[in-house]
Amino acid sequence: MFKKLNILDESDKHLRMKSKDVTFPLSKEDKQTIQQIIKHLTYSQIEEYAEKYDLRPGMGLAFPQLGENKRIIVIVHEVDDEVFDNYVMINPVIISHSEEMIAAETGEGCLSVNREVEGHVARYARVTVEGYDEKGNKIRVRAREDLALAFQHEIDHLDGILFYDRINKDHPFYSDDEIRLI
Repeated sequence: MFKKLNILDESDKHLRMKSKDVTFPLSKEDKQTIQQIIKHLTYSQIEEYAEKYDLRPGMGLAFPQLGENKRIIVIVHEVDDEVFDNYVMINPVIISHSEEMIAAETGEGCLSVNREVEGHVARYARVTVEGYDEKGNKIRVRAREDLALAFQHEIDHLDGILFYDRINKDHPFYSDDEIRLI
């Protein structure tokens, strides 16, 4: 049984709040929410299910987008046709990053932003993120390219930052000479 998540719109104040660290063990509700997010994000990236359930495609979601200001992010990364790697990270911290900056050529989107936003978001090409898995074990993920963008985007949500806050108002678009567009 699939239940569509109630994702908050950008106007909701929860999206501008700094989230609190999570303590272990996780509550039963938090574990259930994580599983719901994984299913929602997976279905949103499979055309048949996205149409059936009227889902906008998304690769990541942070708990604040559901009105819960907890430092939990979930990323469902399609690595092959309908083959996904799931990343659940609790209390994530970027511990290192590349000097190289990249941006999504078509710009970023967000399941909480229900409109087109023009501009590039400059982000690190590679990041190493540390945090905890659902059982409280310390984990480390090295992410690059689109997965690195997703981690940075979702971690921003935990600090009350939306992607368009990072678009340079005076210079919203980069050329390939200025930044690598992916």
